[in-house]
Amino acid sequence: MQEGKRVKKYRMSRQRTILAYLFLSPVLLFFLVFFLIPIVFSLYISFARWDMLTPLSQAPLVGLKNYQYILFKDDLFLLTLKNTLVFALGTVVLNVVLSLFLAFLFTRSRFKALWRTIYWLPMVTTVSAVATMWQYIFKARGLINALLADVNISGPIWLADPRTAMPAVILVSVWAGLGGAMLIFSAGLEGIPDSYYEAARVDGANVRQEFWHITIPLLRPTILFNLVTGFIGGLSSFTLIMVMTQGGPLNTTNVVANYMYQVAFSDMRMGRASAMAFALFGVILLVTLIQLRVFRRGGIESY
Repeated sequence: MQEGKRVKKYRMSRQRTILAYLFLSPVLLFFLVFFLIPIVFSLYISFARWDMLTPLSQAPLVGLKNYQYILFKDDLFLLTLKNTLVFALGTVVLNVVLSLFLAFLFTRSRFKALWRTIYWLPMVTTVSAVATMWQYIFKARGLINALLADVNISGPIWLADPRTAMPAVILVSVWAGLGGAMLIFSAGLEGIPDSYYEAARVDGANVRQEFWHITIPLLRPTILFNLVTGFIGGLSSFTLIMVMTQGGPLNTTNVVANYMYQVAFSDMRMGRASAMAFALFGVILLVTLIQLRVFRRGGIESY
């Protein structure tokens, strides 16, 4: 009798498992076709010399030569890697600082829903549309230079000057991503119990002390999330720079994703472009692990 119950229970458990996999099969199939297979294919191509015009079966395997070339002989790749790190660091630092400040400011406002909507609008606008709009704003006779001319300041040609092109692109990237980070910080702030602030006020703490000794420590997981996702987005940025500057002037805004596109579809060197993609993945993974380690040392796990 007991044996029969066990067999029946086992069969029911097996049927539920099969049913669960059937429900998951569309997602698993999508993951396999559009994610796993392309990654494996790209990894194979990174060890080959393939121009996309010859059959893949005739593409010679060159081992690690593509990686050796981009890391030790391709000065432009190293320059774009440096530009990518500068762009990501500038974007993330400004984005986190400004979005945290605005979220802290507007969470206490009666019109916080309105402010969230206003700052969220760039997030629902396509990157190409945002880049095109700011191109006109940064023109020699654009809005910014017109405002500077009103106070007798001669503005530069922002996107054509090597000294101002990268700061201008970083500014646009921060503006476009401010709403998302601000919304996440707002959710984190609203999750902090008011009892902490009430106890601090009883002890005589002011707003600045509350912010540094209550808000920041309790927001560490949220800050980490915005830092990690911000760096991943910044290091893999492509569309914004492609539309605004095409990597110019003089490659001062050329990033790895943009250079990778040029190598793959202009130079027809798909093997080197794939090697660049995996090198960029390595950088993203390293930066993410460093951030996680730094925050864990600071006590994030205690929250």
